[in-house]
Amino acid sequence: MSLSLPELYHRILLSTTKLSNLPTIEDETQEVVTECLNDLKSLHAHITELGMFSSNETLDDISTRDLVYLTIPYVFAEVQGRVRTTERIDRLKSLIQAEKYVQNFVSLLEKYNVIPEDEQALYQRKTAEVADFSRRRELKINQYKKEKELKTGIETVRKRTGQHATSDEASSDFELIASLLSAQPPQAPKADDDLESSTDEILRETTILLLRLFYAHASSQLQSMQQELELLRNAPVSPIMGPEDSVKEEHDDRHKRRKSEENAWRLDIPVAGGPDGKGPLLDPTGKPLRAFTILPSDAGERARLQAQVFGPGHNLPTMSIDEYLEIERQRGNIITGGGPVSQAAPTSSEQLAIDSEMDGTLEGETKEEEKRQKDEKWARYTDENPRGAGNTMNRG
Repeated sequence: MSLSLPELYHRILLSTTKLSNLPTIEDETQEVVTECLNDLKSLHAHITELGMFSSNETLDDISTRDLVYLTIPYVFAEVQGRVRTTERIDRLKSLIQAEKYVQNFVSLLEKYNVIPEDEQALYQRKTAEVADFSRRRELKINQYKKEKELKTGIETVRKRTGQHATSDEASSDFELIASLLSAQPPQAPKADDDLESSTDEILRETTILLLRLFYAHASSQLQSMQQELELLRNAPVSPIMGPEDSVKEEHDDRHKRRKSEENAWRLDIPVAGGPDGKGPLLDPTGKPLRAFTILPSDAGERARLQAQVFGPGHNLPTMSIDEYLEIERQRGNIITGGGPVSQAAPTSSEQLAIDSEMDGTLEGETKEEEKRQKDEKWARYTDENPRGAGNTMNRG
């Protein structure tokens, strides 16, 4: 191996970043994909020979320089997803392989306890399985906020080393990994132990934050992959696709077995024969073989029942509400007026007094005369009927 591990991985990451901007269908793109896959296999084999990661180790046992190589399965999945496939069976095989890489990456981070428990619980919940729309939306918002928080943390730490990007989208996932490789300092002399320790601490913090961010991305990718795999496995198979004949036969057999199991519990299976040509109603033991309805023998009664099938279960109204209220108003059963407005309005006597004060108008003079006659009648009435003259009760 002519290149060192950081140099080889750096070249792979630059090629992977280049792949994201190339059309998958082009032959030049597939040449880059093949080269990346070969380099990744070589890198993985070399790391295995060195025994860089052990099942007996914890996260603290892994050096900061080696932490970045935990992202190799994540890069493997990205490159595998760029493989050109024209047939359904080829896409299915490629997607299964990419899913294995992502699963390996997720399991690796969980094994070394890189991901806090609250983040694992947040991203292990599948949004598609949340039936309630508001809860699904809340879950997506919480996942987005967590990713935003991790990105902010990464940029904050990178600013301390002068490697911050000009915007949130300035660096792709693979450029961020490459920046970690570039940030690894050479072996410092003994006199600079404090400086090396500080740089190592910053680099380790950035790498762990980046791994947590990739864990969030990988969890979303897993859900998308599983949905696509489900569609590919259940998609109808074209008869001209020779390599898939065995897959088609297996799918048909499963469908026939499932149909047979469903029919074993159904009562309305159409069988030849019977009074209506759909098969017998009962078996020899009297068990119903299909759904049926018992109707009276009288034709007129059957017609009456049939006419009521789509009829309402109550008496329909003969008039609208407005028509009913108009009839009641004409009958004098509706009282109008009253309320706060009527209470604040002047009485007839008060209104007459107000109108009589309209000096200089014909209407004012008419109302003044009307008021004078009313007052005169009232005075004559009080003279003829003294107070208490009509009260004949309780006299001793």
